[in-house]
This record gives sequence, structure tokens and C-alpha cells, in this order.
Amino acid sequence: MIPQPTSTRIFLACGVTDMRKGFDGLTVLVQDGLRKKSHSGALFAFRGERGDPIKLLWFDGQGLCLFSKRMDRGRFVWPLTATDAVTLSSAQASMLLEGIDWRRAERTLAATLVG
Repeated sequence: MIPQPTSTRIFLACGVTDMRKGFDGLTVLVQDGLRKKSHSGALFAFRGERGDPIKLLWFDGQGLCLFSKRMDRGRFVWPLTATDAVTLSSAQASMLLEGIDWRRAERTLAATLVG
């Protein structure tokens, strides 16, 4: 995972994004499509049409960083919603990047009783 403070806001751009877009194209999507500031320190995630590529745009305080990942098998779990973006916690983002269905993450009773 990208080293970031736990207070970092994480947004998933709902829908499909053209994965040919780079820094400038994704910045326009953040500003015009999501109505957010690309240099705010938030992390923005975009998914391609097939569902196996993902790009992350993040301002680290010095400049924009662009990360990409492609799943060898499977697809990234993406929300089906009419909104422009969905907010994730850092734990949900970690699960997303591991290919885990972050929408159904549940604590087990056994995990809460151990200690």
C-alpha cells in the first residue's frame, strides 16, 4: 500500500475510466468529474473497463504520484452506484488492492473475543 497518513481520504471514481489517461487526464477527471482538488492530499482510484487494471492518483505534498496495478487473475471489486465517487477507509483500500471484496468485510465474533 502507498505510505500515507491514516487521515488520508480515499475516493473511488465510480464507473469506467480510460486507462490510457495519465497525470493530466486523471487530474481533469478529479477536478471536473468528482469536483475535488487533485492536490488536496486525497487518494483517487480509477478502474479500467475490463476490471483488472487500476490507477491511483495521489499528491504527496511535493508532486502528483501515479500508481498502477493490473490483476493477473480476477478483477477489482468496484461499486455499482450512480454517484460520482465512493469514499473508502484505508483498510478497505488495502483490501481492494489485494483483490478482496471490501464491501463484505466483517469482523468475526471469534476475533472480537480473543484477548
